[in-house]
Formats: sequence, C-alpha cells, structure tokens
Amino acid sequence: MNKTELEKKLTALYQPRLFKDYAPNGLQVEGKDQINKIVTGVTASMALIEAAIAKQADAIIVHHGYFWKGERPEVVGMKYRRLSALIKNDINLFGYHLPMDAHLLVGNNANLARALGVESLRPLESEKPLEESIGVVGKLAVPLSPEAFQMLVEKVVGREVLFEAVSDSHISDVALCTGGAQGYIDKALAANADVFITGEVSEQTIHTAREEGIHFCAAGHHATECFGPKALAQHINDVWGIDCEFIDIPNPA
Repeated sequence: MNKTELEKKLTALYQPRLFKDYAPNGLQVEGKDQINKIVTGVTASMALIEAAIAKQADAIIVHHGYFWKGERPEVVGMKYRRLSALIKNDINLFGYHLPMDAHLLVGNNANLARALGVESLRPLESEKPLEESIGVVGKLAVPLSPEAFQMLVEKVVGREVLFEAVSDSHISDVALCTGGAQGYIDKALAANADVFITGEVSEQTIHTAREEGIHFCAAGHHATECFGPKALAQHINDVWGIDCEFIDIPNPA
C-alpha cells in the first residue's frame, strides 16, 4: 500500500478533526512511499523503533507519538536519537492520541470495555456523542463483588492493579477511561457508576473515591492503552490486507 493511501485510510478511520488534541494526529515523520510491513505500539520509544527496524517495518502507528504541546522544540538528546533512527531507516511514524482512545472499533476504551464484558456503552463525557467521548460507561451482565471485579481486571490487563474498594457493594455500572484520566472520576460519579477504571492515580483520587462512595481502579497507563494498538493491528491485517503486528514494550507505569 502507498503511504498516502495508508494515511487516507487512517484519517477516515480515526476522524482526527473531531478532536482537540495535545499533539498532531496523523503522519508525524515521513518515510518510504511503499508500505509492506506495519508495526503498532503504545509509545514511539526507541525500544519500539528498534523492534520495528528488526522487523523491517515501513511504518509505525502509535498512541503516544511526538511533538506534544509544551515540549521543548530542540532536536537533541532522546528526541534526536529517535528521529534519527526513523529517518535513517526510512520509517513512517503515525500517531493517533485521543482518536485512538475514543474509537469504538479500534480504540482503547471500547476494547478494554469489551474485554471486561462491559456492555450497552454510553459516553462518559455526556455532552458528546459516544464516538467522540474520551471514556465510556456500561453494564456488566452479572454484577460482581469488588474482589471478583479486581481479579477480572487483573486478568484482562495482565498485571496487578491498585484497587480501592470503598464498600462491599457489588459492581454493575462501570465507567472507564484509559491512560492518565484519574481526573475523570467526577464524570464517573455523574454517570452513577459503581466503579471507575483508569490507568493512573493521584493522591486526591483516593479521597474522592472514599468520600463519594465509588470503587476506584488504577490499572496502569500502559496496560490500559495496549487495547487500541492491538485492535488496530488486527484490523489492518484482516480488513486492509497489510502485514501488521502489535509489539508490546512493557512498562510498569
């Protein structure tokens, strides 16, 4: 597939114009024209770039790309090494941040919800349509105790999680927003959720959970945001017919 055609397909899929984001969505570093092998991942780290080089990839598609608002503009140090490796190996880098969080087919939130058995999704950002909401709310088919729900989350994300059970009450309504969305706990409360799942936790988050009576789970920024890149790789293989694989670069954060 031609690079331009791939970019058009990704733009049509993710609809980045619908999101006000913190980094450019789309082609961030230009490489070769012909795309035969694609790698997806969470973050465009040097480890992911080196893995892509070893796989002879022509393009990398990530959730966390480059050129974030507020970052220093100088191309030195880590930024130079990453960009230099991409350019020297003629690899295209595509980044999709909020669009990959929100997408209902190949996004982080919807695929984490599916893996947990959360159904009948509605927007966590109630003022937005579901396909534009950063976060979702839904129901479990069978309510679970806090202990059983924590075990389910740990099985799905493949790691131990921080779980603050504020009572013995069972969990039915689940709000989730992957990554560093602990500040969205107020939205989970407004949605009458029994539990809020995100990637990270702040000190004040636990106090909010305890005092407002909502179970809280911090399941890892990286761990919760593997679901979109994994689903995208499968979609590219199955629907677009291009050799694509997700490469996980483990990160405890």
